[in-house]
Amino acid sequence: MKNSINKLMVCSICLVTALLCAACGGKDKNDQLEGSLTDIMTGLYEKADLSEDFRAGMDSFEMFELTEELEVSILGTDEITYTEGVASIPMISPNAYQCVLLRVEEDSVDTVKQQLKDNADLNKWVCVSAETMLIESRGNVIFFIMSDNDTAYAMNDAFLKY
Repeated sequence: MKNSINKLMVCSICLVTALLCAACGGKDKNDQLEGSLTDIMTGLYEKADLSEDFRAGMDSFEMFELTEELEVSILGTDEITYTEGVASIPMISPNAYQCVLLRVEEDSVDTVKQQLKDNADLNKWVCVSAETMLIESRGNVIFFIMSDNDTAYAMNDAFLKY
């Protein structure tokens, strides 16, 4: 009888643990993000827990496809190979900010992340500097942001949960 109760308790604990894990539904960093990078970027801005001041200044933001002419100023180098790229930057702002999404070949994700890290310049803006740089990936999409800490981490969190 005691063994039956113990087995029942162990099975119950396993079942509850499995249900809790399934309910959490954590995102796998290797899962693929579907859709255009423009749509993903728009979704990040919608989901991110951004300050009211930041949101008020978003009227001056431009979102555009990355081109060869902009690579050095946005990525810090023209040596990065990607299949799709989108950048979001303010046209006029007292704060240093840029957010970039790159779609790359699956086998080059780590290499591209290192290239971004090696070439990023937190002081590229006139009279201001970004406080932090974050680089994350989900599947073959790389998230690259330079900004103040609060904004960078809010956008990063939105990317990881997207």
